[in-house]
Amino acid sequence: MKIQILGTGCPKCRKLAENAEAAAKELGIEYEIEKITDLDKIAGYGVMITPALAIDGEAKSAGKVLSADEIKPFLAV
Repeated sequence: MKIQILGTGCPKCRKLAENAEAAAKELGIEYEIEKITDLDKIAGYGVMITPALAIDGEAKSAGKVLSADEIKPFLAV
């Protein structure tokens, strides 16, 4: 599973990445975290506000830092 963090690398983006990693570890799934900072690529996901979370190329959340518990449902397959 590929977890993508869309944002410029601000503190909120880093916290979202930490929370996503914690959620994946708690669920015991194999994952890869990719940080996407290029604004054109971010816009390609349909995201206009960061930080944003995408799972396997599909945007799931934008504009807020989700907690690990809020991220878990997106990771459950």
